[in-house]
Amino acid sequence: MSIYNLSAEKILLQKIANGDEFAFKHVFELYKNRVYSFVVKFVHSKADAEEIVQDTFFTIWQKREMLPNIEHPRNYIYTIVRNKTYNYLNQAAKNQKILAQLWANMQVESNDIEDLTDLKDSEMLIKKGLLNLSEQKQQIFKMSREDGLSHEEIASQVGLSKSRVKNIIVDVLKYLRHYLSINTIKISITAFLVYFFS
Repeated sequence: MSIYNLSAEKILLQKIANGDEFAFKHVFELYKNRVYSFVVKFVHSKADAEEIVQDTFFTIWQKREMLPNIEHPRNYIYTIVRNKTYNYLNQAAKNQKILAQLWANMQVESNDIEDLTDLKDSEMLIKKGLLNLSEQKQQIFKMSREDGLSHEEIASQVGLSKSRVKNIIVDVLKYLRHYLSINTIKISITAFLVYFFS
């Protein structure tokens, strides 16, 4: 939707509160793609993102009697999806099976991590996250990212094979990707909302 028509959407919510399934479908069509794009950036799984989207709109329908009191439909919808996404990530952090699946769904690319380091908050989080790793992993990551050394140069300095150094860096990037996905959701949520509202 190119123009946000607050009055029109409040009317739609009133109709949904009265059980109008057509109005509900209309709101779903207005928001499903934006909500999905928002969720998938955090959960890295299309199937899980679709499930969260479905659950979001199911909750809206279940609690439709509250809709006439909603002043900002868009904020209401994104509050629900934000909470469900946050709950998913919290559950993933506690459940090893879900965590393993989440990691498997992530594309481990150093550029993603480097893009995040442009943000001051993410830089602080990365430094904090690195403290949870062994001294060897911290050293190798620092040599690669801060000192700009190649895998071969690092290997010769720390006494490991080039392939082992590469594997360690991949493991650190994977860990940081997960750490950031869990811990930056509160920091990033406003920026994402601004992006999707524009």
